[in-house]
Amino acid sequence: MSSATTTPATTGHGRGALADPGYQAFLILRVGFTVAPILFGLDKFANLLVDWPGYLAPWINDVVPGSAQQAMYAVGVIEIVAGLVVAVAPRFGGWLVAGWLAGIIVNLLTIPDYYDIALRDFGLLLGAVALARLAQRYQGKGSSS
Repeated sequence: MSSATTTPATTGHGRGALADPGYQAFLILRVGFTVAPILFGLDKFANLLVDWPGYLAPWINDVVPGSAQQAMYAVGVIEIVAGLVVAVAPRFGGWLVAGWLAGIIVNLLTIPDYYDIALRDFGLLLGAVALARLAQRYQGKGSSS
């Protein structure tokens, strides 16, 4: 009796790839890290979800030119681009989003009472790293990359 398991083939299109739990995880993370940054980036221009300038640490606001809202416009553009990069090249995009989240975490850790959000973003950072690692295996297999 052997305890070794085999992984279903993930090359080509079709049900074989979609039946692979690892490939399913890759797709879930790829879609999530494409859609979420784009939506949050767009909201930086509308402030419908939250008053985004309030999440900018005062020391960063002092360093960047313009107002906190103008900084959020730049943040929004970067987040939209990051989501698009994940859609096109998840192997690179996962690391890009992870790095961006690391910057957000540093920002949040310097604002009192935002530690819970920093912890949540650390979880997202781990998900982005998992996406980048899964993309190493699955990008271009089972569906178009």
